[in-house]
Amino acid sequence: MGNRGRDPFGHETRPPIDPIDAVKRLADLGAYGVNFHDDDLVPPGSSAAERDQIVIAFHRALADTGLRVPMATTNLFSQPVFKDGAFTANDPKVRRFALRKTLDAIDLGAELGASVFVMWGGREGVECDAAVDVPAALDCYAEAINASCAYITEQGYEMEIAIEPKPNEPRGNLFLPTVGHALAFIHELEYPEMVGLNPEFAHETMSGLSFHHGVAQALWADKLFHIDLNGQVPGKYDQDFRFGSEGHKDAFYLVKLLEEAEWNGMRHFDAHAYRTEDEDGVWEFARGCMRTYLILKEKAARFAVDDEIQAALAVAKVDQLGLPTLPEPPETRWKTLREETFDVDALATYGYGHERLDQLVTELLLGIR
Repeated sequence: MGNRGRDPFGHETRPPIDPIDAVKRLADLGAYGVNFHDDDLVPPGSSAAERDQIVIAFHRALADTGLRVPMATTNLFSQPVFKDGAFTANDPKVRRFALRKTLDAIDLGAELGASVFVMWGGREGVECDAAVDVPAALDCYAEAINASCAYITEQGYEMEIAIEPKPNEPRGNLFLPTVGHALAFIHELEYPEMVGLNPEFAHETMSGLSFHHGVAQALWADKLFHIDLNGQVPGKYDQDFRFGSEGHKDAFYLVKLLEEAEWNGMRHFDAHAYRTEDEDGVWEFARGCMRTYLILKEKAARFAVDDEIQAALAVAKVDQLGLPTLPEPPETRWKTLREETFDVDALATYGYGHERLDQLVTELLLGIR
């Protein structure tokens, strides 16, 4: 709601919305909570007294409406000081400033009850490869996250960190560009149990990857700590459209995945209204994000009880993925495997019926089923 319609080629098209008003309107729309960057709530340069006054008023609005703050984060990309990166800037003074700003934002998040702190490295990257020692930059990245984990632990906060991958933009190439990169990075940290992922629909999709596959791997690794939902066309800039406005199938499979996994995290819409909209359009956008998720949730429930879809799943042998590949018992598995006969020609000629299955899903999403 705080996005005012600015883009790289044009200035703002609508006035700012006061955070207190945003909380009240979101509550009216049925939202569970609200998230923000530190700078969205407390403008940079605010005095300690001004900061406290802002936070007290925000606290009051949360109490009045019942909204929660499930996640908090910090802006390490807008200010000119971060033009060469924040945690991975070549200048150690910039890195220390970024870390101090992060610790302040962690304090703010903890004060408001956030249980997840998201880290998106919007400036952690490079255009001129000669100017960066990438392994050294990753060491600095890890150092900052390790320090943040140590701080959270020492302060006694009930908070985890979620890394948000993205392939590019605003830098030409960003570090930790995909879910897979971030998962590998986490295992090299000092507190890997405290660090997980915050994948975003647009970020995986813009580089041509499947978002729901990335989320599935994060779930498989037990590292899905938070999620950002929006709409995106592959190959485009980071559009952050209303959830479900693009990529209907991937959005459906994502919702199906989250609901069937009974994932208990927040469904967070990290998106913004079209630049064409006034304030009324912003609230239509917010309503649309939530409504589309609930529509797709209902479609996923129908998928599970549709007889034709279930029959097609059986033809595709989806249920057999749950069977072990190696023979039992373990003590004779190699002998049994080598003695088993395979009719390779018959296996090769089996039709799995994916065309029919995909058509049935298409009809479900189009409202025919």
